[in-house]
Amino acid sequence: MEGTEIVEDEGILRPMKCELNHLTMPDGSAMFMQGDTAVVAGIYGPVEARVQKMMYDKASIEVVYTPIKGPPCVDDRMREQIIKETCEAALIATLHPGTAICINVQELQDSGGLLACTVNAACLALINSGLSMKFMIGAVNCMIEKDSQKLILDPDTTQIQEAKATFTFIFDSSKKDLVSCQTTGRFTEKEFLYSFDKCKEASQCVFQFFRSIVTKYATRI
Repeated sequence: MEGTEIVEDEGILRPMKCELNHLTMPDGSAMFMQGDTAVVAGIYGPVEARVQKMMYDKASIEVVYTPIKGPPCVDDRMREQIIKETCEAALIATLHPGTAICINVQELQDSGGLLACTVNAACLALINSGLSMKFMIGAVNCMIEKDSQKLILDPDTTQIQEAKATFTFIFDSSKKDLVSCQTTGRFTEKEFLYSFDKCKEASQCVFQFFRSIVTKYATRI
């Protein structure tokens, strides 16, 4: 796209780190860091569902997002909804009818790309829990810089201050189809499609990281 170029740092995305079984009480958990952004996700279930949320043909998915300080705000409720809908698409919920699968996410530090980091942590925690999934889900964040019109993958909080638009794309690991998308700011159709293509390419790094973590974890079982 004319007037736009991609900025590729080392490894394309900021360095990723993960620790599975970080918590002792949940059925699966993961602490995930991307750059200096960090979250912890815990999975409980299948457990007995509350009557008002029980579905007789599949498990209900419940998500609780806890910010680093203060009560949850509108943005936090938005994150909960995106995580819920994304995990519903990935899980084979029909294997556990009449139950609930609870996903708790705790924000530890936000240095940019918080939604993507949260989704990736939830996916790793689900893998760790042993629940059956149709595919893994991987999220990538990017932005378009206001003055230069450059596209920057996985920006930090300093870079985001200069953004005219930000995008978070969530892909599946099977067909690399788009599962969910969240955007802010003003952008053209060309900018959206360009950002989509670059994030789709970068999602391969996320899935490769997931596979490396699972492989290391599996050798210890």
